[in-house]
Amino acid sequence: PMDVLFGKPPRMHRDVASLQTPGARLDFTHIDFAEACKRVLTLPAVASKNFLITIGDRTVGGLVHRDQMVGPWQVPVADVAVTLADYDGYTGEAMAVGERTPLALLDGPASGRMAVGEALTNIAASAIEAIGRVSLSANWMAPAGHPGEDAILYDTVRAVGAELCPALGIAIPVGKDSMSMRTVWQEDGEDRSVTAPLSLIVSAFAPVTDARLTLTPQLRTDAGETVLLLVDLGQGRNRLGGSALAQVYKQIGAIPPDVDDPRMLKAFFAAVQALNRAGLLLAYHDRSDGGLLACLCEMAFAGHTGVAVHIDGLGYDPLAALFAEELGAVMQVRDNELDAVVAVLREHGLDDVTHAIGHPAADDRLTVTLSENALLSETRTDLQRAWSATTYHMQALRDNSDCARQEYDGLLDAEDHGIRPVVTFDGSADVTAPLAGRTPRPRVAVLREQGVNGQIEMAAAFHRAGFEAVDVHMSDLLAGRVSLEGFAGLAACGGFSYGDVLGAGQGWAKSVLFHSDLRDMFGTFFTREDSFSLGVCNGCQMLSTLKDIIPGARHWPRFVRNESEQFEARFSQLEILDTPSILFTGMSGSVLPIAVAHGEGRADFGAADPADAMAAGLVAARYVDGHGAVAARYPQNPNGSPLGITALTTSDGRATIMMPHPERVFRTVTCSWHPHDWGEDSPWMRMFRNARVWVG
Repeated sequence: PMDVLFGKPPRMHRDVASLQTPGARLDFTHIDFAEACKRVLTLPAVASKNFLITIGDRTVGGLVHRDQMVGPWQVPVADVAVTLADYDGYTGEAMAVGERTPLALLDGPASGRMAVGEALTNIAASAIEAIGRVSLSANWMAPAGHPGEDAILYDTVRAVGAELCPALGIAIPVGKDSMSMRTVWQEDGEDRSVTAPLSLIVSAFAPVTDARLTLTPQLRTDAGETVLLLVDLGQGRNRLGGSALAQVYKQIGAIPPDVDDPRMLKAFFAAVQALNRAGLLLAYHDRSDGGLLACLCEMAFAGHTGVAVHIDGLGYDPLAALFAEELGAVMQVRDNELDAVVAVLREHGLDDVTHAIGHPAADDRLTVTLSENALLSETRTDLQRAWSATTYHMQALRDNSDCARQEYDGLLDAEDHGIRPVVTFDGSADVTAPLAGRTPRPRVAVLREQGVNGQIEMAAAFHRAGFEAVDVHMSDLLAGRVSLEGFAGLAACGGFSYGDVLGAGQGWAKSVLFHSDLRDMFGTFFTREDSFSLGVCNGCQMLSTLKDIIPGARHWPRFVRNESEQFEARFSQLEILDTPSILFTGMSGSVLPIAVAHGEGRADFGAADPADAMAAGLVAARYVDGHGAVAARYPQNPNGSPLGITALTTSDGRATIMMPHPERVFRTVTCSWHPHDWGEDSPWMRMFRNARVWVG
């Protein structure tokens, strides 16, 4: 019993009073649609968060299916995060977030309900058995003790925990709170304070039945004639209180959006799941910050396409129709499947709130019309530049400003194809099939050092290729518990060895070079003609520093700080070149997307000419851009390596080093984007199978 631990202290009592929330009628007289659109797109709550996303490793573990970046052009607009449960199946976990803090300035309970609603319309993009499988975590923040705020908090907790969630059939089993969201101080003899409004951040979690069914906002232009449907859970109310539009004109309004009908939200979730299971949805994006216009813009950015929109039937006020942040979503469906989609929506009672609002357009413009009168006609490029301006300016202050400018100006290239794979071999063929079942399996040492975190996915890739993957830590070698003598291969893994500072992989290598027994052990291994080695990321840095004891590796560079002066987590593409590398046998000429995650990946050849390594045919892979040319600009060349060089081999091909992570994308399902006709194994699986064939 708790009273055994704590006794029976007096219960806390708070005597609070509700205050009337002030509001003011919005005034958008003489507003210009184009100006309003660009103001909203540059608001930090709406604008691209690219500068925050690309500095974090989003592929570690090799189990990430859906990260923030969407489509061939890697636009950060994903609604939901999805991870896999293992390296063989397709079940996993979905995570999404919802918050509507500005609405609390007008109506606390409405802000709480909308936060839950947004989390659900976000997580609906993943394949979930039923809404009851969703669990919520609630992070409450409030300035306790500030006049009226305790009453707002009480009313909002009751509205969410005792009313909305029970009506939806979902629970909030966990959460946290911060009740001191107010600070006071004295300055120049005056009392000053800053008070934050009530805020509820809702994190939604659910088991995923099939990660491959995860929907994205990327508009498809390869699926024939399609139509865009808006499912308007606001039922035409189009309330603008607390919206991004109000904020960019220094207003707040009076009436915020709300979850008026929990049953409709529940039906919407079920309808999206049914449509997804039936394969009837090509793209999906929920309506949230910035309203319908921002939703459509983000879908167009991800699909690199124009959109023709007509808003007849969405209400009498076109501004409200475009910028209201009511719950809902836009879905792209095929024209010839429209009747089937509408039938499912009708079955769930949503046909009256579903509107056909437009279609992708080949002119690469966003055009909005009302009664055939154009309200807005802007190029996708101009709108995406506006949406990206905020992140560009932040990035330019924090990182190498030249790199930030290159990425921003890259948006001007309307002909950029983005990620455009070319596979010169049969990616579905298993070249190890003749070796299937042969025992014992050859052993590969999956080598790691303090801070390395990529060993599990590396082991999984080699295991799938037919190896026995053995976890080998440097301390095992130092203590004599393990020797490299019995291994056919060695794979030095990536991660953050030595905290990814002071040369990272170079420090790892020096623990070999400065220890005579280890130096002899590694030297003997590399000299054996029946051994192969692979270094990835930190492992690439490590092996490059050991080049003096690796036969045929004299031309290898060292790897130094990225030109951007920042850790780079990207989904880039490489061209595989014709080299002796045993790992890339039969793969030359291919252009493949790959995960990048490193802070020190720029190849530095010192006084040597990198062109000499190219001429010698020992550069195994290089970055290429959306036109298929050698990537000279950032971020297609994410670290600034000369000639795009990012993988090298030795003269006999037994040792290969590369900075990107093939082991994180050996399954198609873990590629951030991929062609729809790829099967279970991505083309990168071929390199691991090549190693198995070489060993024999």
